[in-house]
Amino acid sequence: MSRRRLALLLFAACYAQGCAARPATDDSESAAIIVSTWPFGKVANDIAMQRLNSGASRLDALEAGIREIERRSSDRSVGLGGHPNAAGYVQLDACIMDGPGARAGSVAALEGIVHPITAARRVMEHSKHVMLVGEGARWFALDQGLESVPVDVVDAVEAQKRSYVERKRDAVEVPRGHDTIALLVRDAKGHLAGGCSTSGAGGKLPGRVGDSPILGSGLYVDEEVGAAGATGIGENVMRYCGTFLVVEFMRAGMHPQRACEEALHRIAKIDARGYELDVCFIALDKRGRFGAAASNMRFPFAVTTETESRIVHVEPVQRRAASGD
Repeated sequence: MSRRRLALLLFAACYAQGCAARPATDDSESAAIIVSTWPFGKVANDIAMQRLNSGASRLDALEAGIREIERRSSDRSVGLGGHPNAAGYVQLDACIMDGPGARAGSVAALEGIVHPITAARRVMEHSKHVMLVGEGARWFALDQGLESVPVDVVDAVEAQKRSYVERKRDAVEVPRGHDTIALLVRDAKGHLAGGCSTSGAGGKLPGRVGDSPILGSGLYVDEEVGAAGATGIGENVMRYCGTFLVVEFMRAGMHPQRACEEALHRIAKIDARGYELDVCFIALDKRGRFGAAASNMRFPFAVTTETESRIVHVEPVQRRAASGD
């Protein structure tokens, strides 16, 4: 038998057994997988996977994982223990998106609510809106009976009376680096969901909203294709609809790894900062393949399946020279 005929027979056998590249269908039974940003995401992943294995829905699992990171205020970047803004108080952003039906909910500049991811889910499931912000988001969360802490209005007002010069001087002492928990889930039936939560950049101006609660920027889920999440400097993601771009690259046939990398190359080509973006992407496609990429840093992210949970490190993308066109 010729080598060519043998190769064709092996390919045909592999295809018949389901090894050929093709999307999973909605009712296919396969292994669940969870991907999230940063090493602390592993804690969220493990909780979410435990919930999935216990029969919980993908949204219940996702919410439980992110709530734990909010409770811990991991890296002082998520939850009420996060970095304060320039006026001295914490404002939180979060969103959640479910693949089937493209349902979504989001909250931004939210104060005093312990679990903004739960507030975002309530917006999705118990309102006709997609996004609520500021005092309106807090009022809605309280009306929903969510756990809260008092917001001292007097202290907030006094803090805002400080001059811009004072705030700018003091902001130097505030750690400006921050992380975001972005978590993507593919359940055993191939359905997708994602969530995102952060306290945003330390020392930000009051009312500043980053990419995390913005669909298509900090998070995007497309049930037919895949999901993507972002972390880093939100403004550098928002200007280019970063996660939507990643998903669209996957729609064009790219592996999630390449899709994340290509999104960074596209942004770097346009942005005056080039690759100095401080932006990282994670992605998970319908078939359960995953990837991640970072613009100018070593980026650790968490991957959890039904059999293992680990931290994966990716190096900064290999920079491309400007084409000049």
